[in-house]
Amino acid sequence: MTTEGVVIAPSLADFDFHLPPESIAQHPVRPRSSARLLSVGPALRDFHVRDLPSLLRPGDLLVVNDTKVIPAQLAARRGNAAIGITLDQPRADGAWNALARNARRIKPGDELVFSENLTAQVAERDDAGGVTLRFNLCDEAFWTALAAAGALALPPYIDRPDGPTGEDQSDYQTVFARNQGAVAAPTAGLHFTPDLLAELDRAGIERAEVTLHVGAGTFLPVRNDDVTSHRMHPERGAISAETAARINRARSRGGRVIAVGTTSLRLLESAAAPDGTLAAFSGNTDLFILPGHRFRVVDLLMTNFHLPKSTLFMLVCAFAGLERMRAAYRHAIRHGYRFYSYGDSSLLEPMQP
Repeated sequence: MTTEGVVIAPSLADFDFHLPPESIAQHPVRPRSSARLLSVGPALRDFHVRDLPSLLRPGDLLVVNDTKVIPAQLAARRGNAAIGITLDQPRADGAWNALARNARRIKPGDELVFSENLTAQVAERDDAGGVTLRFNLCDEAFWTALAAAGALALPPYIDRPDGPTGEDQSDYQTVFARNQGAVAAPTAGLHFTPDLLAELDRAGIERAEVTLHVGAGTFLPVRNDDVTSHRMHPERGAISAETAARINRARSRGGRVIAVGTTSLRLLESAAAPDGTLAAFSGNTDLFILPGHRFRVVDLLMTNFHLPKSTLFMLVCAFAGLERMRAAYRHAIRHGYRFYSYGDSSLLEPMQP
């Protein structure tokens, strides 16, 4: 952001806007591809997600996130104390990083009981509510026990007083879900259906998959007015050599790379070389994208509508321009678009320098 040639760091207030509570979607539309799609470029145009085959070009490449949401919300007992646990990420040594409610009630060495079959020892605890857990099970035995003991960690703005419903179990997974590990869904991918994928195939629009496991930190707010001081929680990601080669080929022949969701975009930008080429990648990313970021790989971004003052709204402002996105969100609110995870979507063109 500049004024009369002077660079001004963005503040948290720059990314604030009023969102009426009734704009927050509590359930998805059906079929999912009938969700609305706001095209954001030099002009604003109203479409539906099912229109994607006509909005993209033959040779374009959609990059989707194939992470699968796990039942990360757990209720534990330590003696008579009830402890709420949200799994975040597994560590290389087999332990799990997690967030704990009532964390002050537990200490390293304590045993947490989740079910008859599933327990964990507290290996570490920090002052911010983070804990490291070592479970008694691993591999398929762990996933089976977790499926029985855990629940989806739905975002707090989805009102489920009695917990996630049976419909949420399928609604909160994308059609691409393959690799277990996400706490939250990559929500732009929720709009795709087998019928829409078949239409995209017939239109000559290609598709590649990457993996970024969305962690519990995605729900944490930015607390400082100086947004540059915010630190993202690391998230695990992977891009195969085959996917990297397909993206490089698409770009070299003039095809556009369309990131489906901010998770796909962040992973691609984390892995890209300065010239925009990609190689295989496996590791963590804590990339925090703010206005001024130079995008190297992604030509278009498909993404849902995000929370005020969130890192995701900051990312879309970096991609498409702060004032353009503020105008787009005003249009979306005025015209009844549905916001957040179960809401509508947008297709963003980058702001040209």
